[in-house]
Formats: sequence, C-alpha cells, structure tokens
Amino acid sequence: MNSWIICPKPNPNAQLRLFCFHHAGGGTFSFRNWAQELSPIVEVYLIQLPGRERRLREPAFTRIEPLIEELKPAIIPHLNQPFAFFGYSMGSLIAFELTRRLRRDYQLYPQHLFVSAYRAPQLPKTKPPIYDLPDAEFVEELRNLNGTPEEILVNDEIMKLLISTLRGDFAVIETYNYYDEPPLNCPITAFGGLEDTKANREDLAAWSSQTNNHFNLHMLPGNHFFINSARSQLLQLLYSECSQIITQ
Repeated sequence: MNSWIICPKPNPNAQLRLFCFHHAGGGTFSFRNWAQELSPIVEVYLIQLPGRERRLREPAFTRIEPLIEELKPAIIPHLNQPFAFFGYSMGSLIAFELTRRLRRDYQLYPQHLFVSAYRAPQLPKTKPPIYDLPDAEFVEELRNLNGTPEEILVNDEIMKLLISTLRGDFAVIETYNYYDEPPLNCPITAFGGLEDTKANREDLAAWSSQTNNHFNLHMLPGNHFFINSARSQLLQLLYSECSQIITQ
C-alpha cells in the first residue's frame, strides 16, 4: 500500500488528476469531500505526510529535501495521466519543489500548479523561526497563528502526540532555502485570503516570476484559513480552471 497517496473516490473516467498538499499541522481532512465537489472531470488524490492521521506513528520530516526525495517515487506511478498540483500554505512549497524536481529528473510537468496562502518562495523571510522554541513559547506562537484549535492547544495529551509533528512542519518551512532555477513552463494560479497577514496580495503576485506561462491570482474572503471560510468560491474557481485545462 502507498502510504503517501490517498484517492478517496476513484474516478477512472476523469480527465485530470489533482494532487492536494496540506498545510503545516494539517492533513488530508483539509480536502474532505473535494472529490465529490470536483467530480466528474477531476480525480482527487491526497498527499499524506508522516506524523499525522494514518501515519501518526511515523516521524515527521524536518527538512524539505528528504521529504521530496521520498515523496517522488511514491507519486511517480500516479503521474501516468494528465495531472495538476494544489498546495495549501506549506503544501504550496512542497508542490512547487516537487514540480521543480520532476522537471530536473524526468522533464515532467503538471498541467497546472495551484498555490495558495503562501508567499512566493523567492521572497526573503520576514519572521524569526519558531520551530525550535521551548514548548510553552512554541504553543503560544501556534495560538497566535490561529491555525490550531484552542481545545487541542490546551490538551496536554494531544499536544504530546502532535508537538513533534508541528515542530517538524514548521522546520520544513523555516529552514527552506530558495535557490534560483529557470521559471516553470506550466501555468500557475495563486489563491489568497483578503485578510491573510501571512501571505498578502503582493506576496502571492510574486509567484508570477516562477512561470513562463500564464499566471492568475484570485483573492477570496477570509484570513489564512480561507480554505474553510471561502470553500465554495475556491472550489468553484478550481473547477472552472480544471475545466479549462482539459479543454485546451
């Protein structure tokens, strides 16, 4: 069994496979029911990183290079049909670096790269890292980010299970070093939340320099987690863009 890839609703007649990469501290639950919403033209595949859900007992990655190195052979067998990548927050960085790796190793591209809630990777870091803070300070930073429910942050047993994974995810982001490569040949579409202070319109517009192809930007109502608050608008836009991909 491939522990990296979940296909919640196989759709063999679909004309496009959409691989979804979740945010830091998140999991495949972020994309629950997407397969139904994007049917019948899209077959949805969910990327499940170690350290959560079915892979809770596996240690989370702390650096992006080994993560991509292990993910690549797991996903390659599923790239035998037209495919696209959708990344949310940390997932955008993983999808981007995986795309560059597939280009280097196989001259293989997704039909489209969708990124969301994440600053363009070439932009300099603006905040100090939090992944190596003492537990109490780290939890307080998580609280300030508004991405982890308070009932989890105050539950010592749950946090004991999750804190190493949360630290690992933030380490993947905060130790990332961008290096120049030529722009991608696939189109890029970026999505952002109008009230997101972590990735504003300018931060997202800067993704345009990562492609030689078409670039589009959609700003939706909500903060960093507009994936929940603007779910219907996001999925409508995704469905529309995927429809265009398969008719090209």
